[in-house]
Amino acid sequence: MTTTTAERAGLSARVPDKGTKEGRGVATGAHIALILWSLLVILPLVWTVLSSFKSTPEVLGNPLSLPGKLHFENYVNAWTTAGIGRYFVNTVIVVGSALVLVMVLGAMCAYVLARFTFPGNRLIYYSMLAGLTFPVFLAIVPLFFVLKNLALLNTRPGLIITYVAFALPFTVFFLHSFFKQLPGEIYEAAQMDGAGEWRTFFSVMLPMARPGMASVAIFNFLGLWNQYLLPVALNPQPENFVLSQGMASFASQAGYAVDFGALFAAVVITVAPVLVVYIIFQRQLQVSVTAGGVK
Repeated sequence: MTTTTAERAGLSARVPDKGTKEGRGVATGAHIALILWSLLVILPLVWTVLSSFKSTPEVLGNPLSLPGKLHFENYVNAWTTAGIGRYFVNTVIVVGSALVLVMVLGAMCAYVLARFTFPGNRLIYYSMLAGLTFPVFLAIVPLFFVLKNLALLNTRPGLIITYVAFALPFTVFFLHSFFKQLPGEIYEAAQMDGAGEWRTFFSVMLPMARPGMASVAIFNFLGLWNQYLLPVALNPQPENFVLSQGMASFASQAGYAVDFGALFAAVVITVAPVLVVYIIFQRQLQVSVTAGGVK
């Protein structure tokens, strides 16, 4: 259905031009909103970083003041005394293993569902989509007994498998459209050159979906790194705690006698990997979003 000249003129008339007074007002309002939103995000982060270098009396006495002295020992106490180091290693092992598994399995599943036609294809795809609508807390009790019967309760492998199961539907849904839009001529050329299905996937098709892989990896990393409900219910063994459990335990173990400087240092340690990962992969994420919008 084509758009007539009159309709195009009407659409352009409704869109404010940046050079007009109305357009400048919209741009100014948008910039003000973005500045306010940035302050809401940045100021608490800056306050947390500054508080991580204060002593407990400084934090309780004047929370908004600058640290009189930089207490780097807060990070040492958080890492060793509070056990954040052990929780950090557990989190890296669990999240790293789950992320690798879910990216490999999700990419393979999305590729097959997007590029091949077979009986049950749509049923499998819509079953994956149904997994996105299933609330996590409804699965806690069945998961508890399943992992218990498999002797995986209170273990890192059990938590890894659970993370993979909950992240897989979103991964398949996200990557399905990327593989669907890849040109079929490249697949046919690889087949004519003698490449098998496995080599075609890993050497040709998967690299072409790199922007989507980077984006979904970031989203999965953020979700798994900050996961709290599943570890609390399925991983109550203290030596296997992940960071979210360790932070909650550290904050509540001493009541009002908690070392607030070390607590804020632990928060910084927990948040820092997320910021680093986003800074490293932000370009890939922007390319993926832009490509998705153009398509």
